[in-house]
Amino acid sequence: MPLVPLDKIEATTRAALERHGAVPWIAAEVAKAVRKAEAVGNRICGLYYLESYCLQLKSGRVKGDVEPVVSRARPGAVTVDAKFGFAQPAFTRALPEAIAAARECGVASLAVGHAHTCTSVGYFTEQIAREGLIALGMTNASPIVAPPGGKTRVIGTNPIAFSVPDGAGGVAMQFDQSTTTVALGKITMAKAAGERIPEGWAVDAEGRPTTDPETALVGSLVSVGGPKGWGFGLMAELLVAGMTGGVASQDVKPLKAPDGPPHDLGQYYLLMDPGTSTAFYERLQQVAAGVARDEGARMPGQGKQEQDPVDLEQAVWNQSLALAGIA
Repeated sequence: MPLVPLDKIEATTRAALERHGAVPWIAAEVAKAVRKAEAVGNRICGLYYLESYCLQLKSGRVKGDVEPVVSRARPGAVTVDAKFGFAQPAFTRALPEAIAAARECGVASLAVGHAHTCTSVGYFTEQIAREGLIALGMTNASPIVAPPGGKTRVIGTNPIAFSVPDGAGGVAMQFDQSTTTVALGKITMAKAAGERIPEGWAVDAEGRPTTDPETALVGSLVSVGGPKGWGFGLMAELLVAGMTGGVASQDVKPLKAPDGPPHDLGQYYLLMDPGTSTAFYERLQQVAAGVARDEGARMPGQGKQEQDPVDLEQAVWNQSLALAGIA
């Protein structure tokens, strides 16, 4: 398994995207997200997606040359139309306006509409937190989750991310998780590897527990915590589809299919200024100290070290080089 520097991962990703039709600044924004995912071991959101990005650029399912349109109809409400392009450049274009709105109003929302899958919501909430704002973000995805007791898939894995600034330009706490017991990518990766999945991850088409990833993919993933996770998934669904104008999960086609209609997904963020409260950082320190009392306990997101270079699977790296046209 090759050890590959992050700079080379980012450059190869950028080259592959440009080779398949993305303009340089858009390719650069997506490549940064791939780099970050690989650095923190989030393989599902890293090079694992590169072939899909390239094939969809070639087919026109995602637009690689569109300019996102940012607007602010109300003081605390920022929107950006991704124009069926990538989520990462749309977010980048809108972030300064959203930060300004949150600082002016105390709280602001950022609605990203008509976008390609954003893969990792935490990648975006972390950026907000590093600007000194509390961030809550969410998105939806292709339908893979049935309601508890039901069989019909209604919503996606619908991940939610939450990032908290530390008051010094860093991040004190961050979690990024699907509202299902496991992300869909873990199922597809298990299928590709010919491995079983743990019981409790999914049910078959009749609602019975299964450890077969292929059966799981025609069945349904299980909401984390049962009805509690289902409620959070529905919350994300309504905010994301309703507040961005993106499609509901029921109408999202398979995300990695090389052609077909654009994803037309939304991502919805709330940005909150901790400066509206004189007690926020004091309480943050109090809670963090309480968590740290027990050896081995930590705030979510703390203790993670970025890897550079990254240990990649040979097949994944070979595919990435081929997509970039590098022998």
